[in-house]
Amino acid sequence: MGITERRNREKLRMRRSILDAAMKLFVEDGYDNVSIRKIAKRIEYSPATIYLYFTDKDEIFFQLHQEAFSKFLAVQKETLKIQNPMARLAKQGANYLEFAQKHPEHYDLMFIIKAPLRKLKTEWNCGFESFDILRQTIAECIDQGHLGNNNVDVVAIHVWANVHGLASLIIRDRLAMIPEDLLPQLLQEVMAFGTETLANR
Repeated sequence: MGITERRNREKLRMRRSILDAAMKLFVEDGYDNVSIRKIAKRIEYSPATIYLYFTDKDEIFFQLHQEAFSKFLAVQKETLKIQNPMARLAKQGANYLEFAQKHPEHYDLMFIIKAPLRKLKTEWNCGFESFDILRQTIAECIDQGHLGNNNVDVVAIHVWANVHGLASLIIRDRLAMIPEDLLPQLLQEVMAFGTETLANR
């Protein structure tokens, strides 16, 4: 391995260490309570080292946010192979819940932790694309007469809000009153109930 390659690997390793430490801190302490100094302390380097890789903590948070959405987007793109739009919509909802359960820290970062996210309006490509996949599916459902004559965006946000609510309850252990072995089937029925309600509206 040459000197240049070794240096590049070291830079990537350091960048990853910063992001991983920041992820833990953002989830544990919240965005407002995390500083560059705190991140530096976690990885046992000086704050000046962090600034060699990121301009501020907002850039770090946004990078983590993008990584999380990239993972989620890859999963949702797989559903586009499903021809029946209602079956595709059901799979997208199931994927959403599964992603939240498998990656609770990423989910917190994406949807729960309060942060300024100034770049979201202009650079949130993965987020926009994942929402467009949902909109596309719902538009097909409406065109085929499955969800009534409803506005696509109204239905998309309604579906998203409902599944997000379920995901938030799950990862915060707020459904402890439901026996664990019954929960998966119950969640499917809850999502199906929401879709049927829209279809009959």
